Amino acid sequence: MSRERTRRELPPVQEHIDKLKKVVEEGNYYGALQMYKSISARYVTAQRFSEALDILFSGSCLELEHGLVNCGADLALLFVDTLVKAKSPCNDETLDRIRCMFKLFPRVPVPPHLVDVSDDEDVHNLQESLGEARSRVENLTSFLRAAIKWSAEFGGPSTGCPELHAMLADYLYTECPELDMVRISRHFVRAEDPEKFASTLINFMGRCYPGEDDLAIARAVLMYLSMGNMKDANFIMDEVKKQAEAKHPEFSESDLIQFTSYLLETLQRDALPLFNMLRVRYKSCIDREPLLNEVIQRSKHAERERERERERERERERERDLQN
Repeated sequence: MSRERTRRELPPVQEHIDKLKKVVEEGNYYGALQMYKSISARYVTAQRFSEALDILFSGSCLELEHGLVNCGADLALLFVDTLVKAKSPCNDETLDRIRCMFKLFPRVPVPPHLVDVSDDEDVHNLQESLGEARSRVENLTSFLRAAIKWSAEFGGPSTGCPELHAMLADYLYTECPELDMVRISRHFVRAEDPEKFASTLINFMGRCYPGEDDLAIARAVLMYLSMGNMKDANFIMDEVKKQAEAKHPEFSESDLIQFTSYLLETLQRDALPLFNMLRVRYKSCIDREPLLNEVIQRSKHAERERERERERERERERERDLQN
């Protein structure tokens, strides 16, 4: 069958949406999932991408509203795959649909890890809750990572849409049973929301083990610096210090925090030799986390590039003076 004939024979998409909604409401969630996939695939084959997207969006929202996270996430991921096939641009209309699907992913409080280990039912319930939480996070992560990649390829910033990074960072922090602040921070520094990041770091200081708080703050500052974002690096340090003074008086005394503060001052003064001296002086605290050395190296490279650009600008100014 030719593609043109297929295009002509496909019925109006609303007929499928209404029919599949009834299947879902009757409780046949997995049967509906397969129908959503097969019917949307026919529209994709016919290059009727807009209608395929309508079907997948409708299906994802319905499945998620009924608590079927795996089914809803499958269709959400197919929705993004179809955006890529259609070469759909990153725009407000499509981001609105991604926001809608994101908001339907459940947020379920995970029970405390401290349970009566002698009670088999308690242990079983905890393990089950943690497994469900991990599954929700994995599903949401797959969907949003694909959306971030699509946005970077089709009109968004080269690192992906900041709002999508913010969504993923927030969900990872609030819903993941095992916090991975490195992963969370990588998305926050691309989210263009340093206020939210600062408040998250303050919250983390009240939840983490001793010695993890200064590491998380220093990592956040250095990640911003490695991206050449001096403004938000300074904001994070200033805001966290301001909010932490009352609750965590020992915070600013950490060697790692002192190093990070001195580093920010050094970079503002364009003092690359002092940068190297600080690395030697605070080597023991930097070595606590292998990632810090990697990020510091990127920060140093970014500073060298800024120094080269400043030198080029000075050279251009000298040339203009000579011409005048």
